[in-house]
Amino acid sequence: MTEDISIRRRRLIHRSRYTGMKETDILLGGFANKYISEFSDEELDIYETLLAAGDPNIYVWAVGREVVPDEYDTSVMTLLKKFSQFDHIVTP
Repeated sequence: MTEDISIRRRRLIHRSRYTGMKETDILLGGFANKYISEFSDEELDIYETLLAAGDPNIYVWAVGREVVPDEYDTSVMTLLKKFSQFDHIVTP
């Protein structure tokens, strides 16, 4: 049985908010709130694969501290990198 897309979106938003690393929770939570509702099934697949890479990796790739490996260098990662640089404001 295939998961309903609205349930999948809510699950991914929740997963994005609670990654285990506060910085990534804030970054991915904001990103998911802004974009998940617009993502296609394919983009949701890409995002879910990205989440499986682990929050420390996602964070350093998104903020540009490390080069994104080819398998994660997707349109979703490009959007996340843009979000982390221009749309995301972290306050103490």
